[in-house]
Amino acid sequence: MQTTPAIEPVEALGAACLAEDGTPPFNDQALVELRRGERRAIGDADALAVISDTEREVELAVHPEHRGRGLGTALVTRLTEELGDFEAWAHGDLPAARAIAERFGMAHVRSLLQLRAPVPAATTDDDRLPEGTRAYEPGDASALLALNAASFASHPEQGRMSPSDLEARMAEPWHDDANLIVLPGQSGLDAFTWVKPDGSSDVAELYVLGVSPDAQGAGLGRRMLDATFVRMRAVGATAAHLYVEGDNEAALALYRRSGFEQWAIDVRWRHTTSSSS
Repeated sequence: MQTTPAIEPVEALGAACLAEDGTPPFNDQALVELRRGERRAIGDADALAVISDTEREVELAVHPEHRGRGLGTALVTRLTEELGDFEAWAHGDLPAARAIAERFGMAHVRSLLQLRAPVPAATTDDDRLPEGTRAYEPGDASALLALNAASFASHPEQGRMSPSDLEARMAEPWHDDANLIVLPGQSGLDAFTWVKPDGSSDVAELYVLGVSPDAQGAGLGRRMLDATFVRMRAVGATAAHLYVEGDNEAALALYRRSGFEQWAIDVRWRHTTSSSS
């Protein structure tokens, strides 16, 4: 196996796994950082791992047409030899990934739930954004990043979004400023929601919803969720999809009250040098 600097093999493998499994094997942040040269990929078109050496984090995938041949085990063996201690995401918690994690004695350290709900019908003929909210404008960038950092201070991926991360996400084909809704406050932004349409289906993702810690408890989460549904209806989506931490009880309560139910789960595993000894 050779080090693979190009993004194309990773994207191709990711698309094949998404079509087969219904969930992508590599998250957006990993792909953004891989394109910038901040992560590396090892493997080939049949089996690849995307690695963050600074975070000791990996995501790996085996092409659906080449599973059952030990490629995943061989790749994890190589990772244990190169990295020793690391953490790995298993998106979708697929049985094969779980079996490999157990074979290497890895510990389950985190769960990320995938939820889905029908997009509710508009309550009025005039389906407008909730009062006080509006679409993102270029001048909102600094305030948005500050709000995101405060809202997700304890979130290891979302909370570290940088100006270049934001710029990269906004350069993606799915982004439209009309689908990034903000709620201005007295000092910056109090809340925001970001919709990620899937142009090939009727499902849209609630990419991220954040509320300032100083403004929590005032019903802003519900208001931003209403804004989310307005934009999902505008892009023709009939189903809403989102990711939420398995221990985020406040967010789970909001989403469950709005009809969301568990669709799938992503699991994070930790390998230590003593795990497979």
